[in-house]
Amino acid sequence: MEPSTDMDTGRAGNGPVVGARCDDGAMPESSIAPGVDEQTFRELTEPYRAELRTHCYRMLGSMYDAEDALQETLLAAWRGMADFEQRSSVRTWLYRIATNRCLNFRRAALRRPVAPLPFEAPEPTRHGEVSWLQPCPDALLDPQQVLTARASVELAFIALLQQLPPRQAAVLVLRDVLGFSAAEVADLLGSTPVAVKAALQRARERLSRHEGRHPEPGSPTERGLSERFARAFEAADVGAVVELLTDEAWLTMPPWPHEYHGRVAIGEFLRGIPAFRDRAEIRLQSVRANAHPAFGCYSRRADGLFRATGLLVTTYGPDGISALAHFPPAENFPRFGLPLALPPRGTTIS
Repeated sequence: MEPSTDMDTGRAGNGPVVGARCDDGAMPESSIAPGVDEQTFRELTEPYRAELRTHCYRMLGSMYDAEDALQETLLAAWRGMADFEQRSSVRTWLYRIATNRCLNFRRAALRRPVAPLPFEAPEPTRHGEVSWLQPCPDALLDPQQVLTARASVELAFIALLQQLPPRQAAVLVLRDVLGFSAAEVADLLGSTPVAVKAALQRARERLSRHEGRHPEPGSPTERGLSERFARAFEAADVGAVVELLTDEAWLTMPPWPHEYHGRVAIGEFLRGIPAFRDRAEIRLQSVRANAHPAFGCYSRRADGLFRATGLLVTTYGPDGISALAHFPPAENFPRFGLPLALPPRGTTIS
């Protein structure tokens, strides 16, 4: 494995240093930059925290990895603050560190093996490649980018970025999403404008045009479709759920590779999941993920409690629901503030 490099300082690094912060969130004393107090550092960097987290998430696809990369970025910036010569803005300097940290993460990534699917599923349309993909709560995304570049935080786009070579993904995000110039991107990546232009062209060729019309977040159209979906799903009414899908809809379920395309395939899959198959009572809790409605799904068990079965993220197009993405509850519910169990209706868990 090639050594990591801090592009802001030119020093060779040792890769991830996850957890290099104190328990109270303060920077460790050994990393304190001479002449820079922590309050000043926070005032300089805090305005960029949300967009840097969003950038790391785009690059890595995993919220766990994105948070680690963000912490490494801030730690590297803290350590290098005394050497910051203001040849660029603080924002550009932070993006240089963050982008190169993400590239290091992608080169060094070790993916955990995936356990078998816990129930019998029909043969999928295809097998996906991005097993590490995770949803991101809207509250953790940069709100400005959700408003102005909504497609760039959708799950489909995040997954497509993971399938690009790392530097192509970085160039595409920096140029087409964040609006850096070719010269700025070349400087951020230690490359040349010619190389950046070539990488951008290759990335664009590999990605189909990812854009389209969506109902505005929180609009009556979005709320209406979301409410109809929730009613149909809680009733385990496969026909009603399928009716809300577009003809080209996809259902995915990271970390499992199974992907189902179209109403018929998705309907067949839904009929086989335990909650629908066994006619269990289902409850949904509404949240938002990746700039779209999402739901914490629960089914009633023999003890009367509603146990979490998964987080379901929906993507809405102009003609209905264009994508459903299901994620395991244990590693995703806490990030969304969702409990892993709900009491029987009309009672509370003691």
